Amino acid sequence: VQVAESGGGLVQDGGSLRLACVASGSIFSINAMSWYRQTPGNQREMVATITSGKVPVYADSVKDRFTISTDDAKHTAYLQMNRLKPEDTAVYYCEVDGVEDPFHDRFKSWGQGTQVTVSS
Repeated sequence: VQVAESGGGLVQDGGSLRLACVASGSIFSINAMSWYRQTPGNQREMVATITSGKVPVYADSVKDRFTISTDDAKHTAYLQMNRLKPEDTAVYYCEVDGVEDPFHDRFKSWGQGTQVTVSS
């Protein structure tokens, strides 16, 4: 299963961006799709995750500013980021947790990441 993120870029303080994460391959089902971010020298941190039951969980630092959603038919997750701050600057990664065909093996796949830069 392959995962690809898109939508990163440079935005001013207070601006918005929408990231997309597309999973492709022999997917039987997806249990959860998550967004993480990482800055140089720091560990990757969870930003938002959503399960197949559509229950979103957010990091405290992004609550009320970011929204995660999915398009199940397209195996796609989105991260709408509003009121961006310079401290949101990071590489954003998508993780997909699911079951793949043909043997229904569990998988967890990561994308290559997309850079988000918020200027002050």
